[in-house]
Amino acid sequence: MIDLYYWTTPNGHKITLFLEEAGLDYRLHPVNIGRGEQFAAEFLEIAPNNRIPAIVDRNPADGGQPLALFESGAILEYLADKSGQFLPASGRERYVVLQWLYWQMGGLGPMAGQNHHFRNYAPARIDYAIERYAKETARLYGVLDRRLEDHEFVGGDAYSIADMAIWPWIKPHARQGQDLEDFPHVQRWFTAIGERNGVRRAYARAETVNPRDGVEMDDEARRHLFGR
Repeated sequence: MIDLYYWTTPNGHKITLFLEEAGLDYRLHPVNIGRGEQFAAEFLEIAPNNRIPAIVDRNPADGGQPLALFESGAILEYLADKSGQFLPASGRERYVVLQWLYWQMGGLGPMAGQNHHFRNYAPARIDYAIERYAKETARLYGVLDRRLEDHEFVGGDAYSIADMAIWPWIKPHARQGQDLEDFPHVQRWFTAIGERNGVRRAYARAETVNPRDGVEMDDEARRHLFGR
């Protein structure tokens, strides 16, 4: 059994996508980041960076004590190795998938996240920041579009944790100032992934936790998330 500490953000959705696609048993523990629950002492024992998602594997692959992990990329890699699904066990294909997973972690996620912040949440409009992050997000969409021009999935011929990591960050494309018609190969891929049963189940599960699919951005949420 996997205990998943989760909120309905792109990083949280990555893990429910995997768990639903892989058919692994898990329990959801909502951590409402807009209400400061990520700072609770018991959560910090699992996730010292006070960010979701995090997991506790009660039956780890090595047969030892329960294993706690934070950072969504590390969690995806661990779950893939444990289950033997969605990540090649060795060889070049494994590293191709991992490079795109790390591309999302180090590029698309941070840049799109800053894009979201300055477009939608910043207390004052800063045109330079909005333009800077929108352009960088568009550049990254372009990188992804070129990759998908001659590959069915991000990692190659097979659906993988790279797709699961990237797709939830493309889903809010309109809030990032991006039009998928400008990226036809991303659009084709995005539509195909969205029709998968595991993806649909993951987002249906999110509805039961938080129908808003994100954070209700009131003054309390801004204080917890942005230190204001």
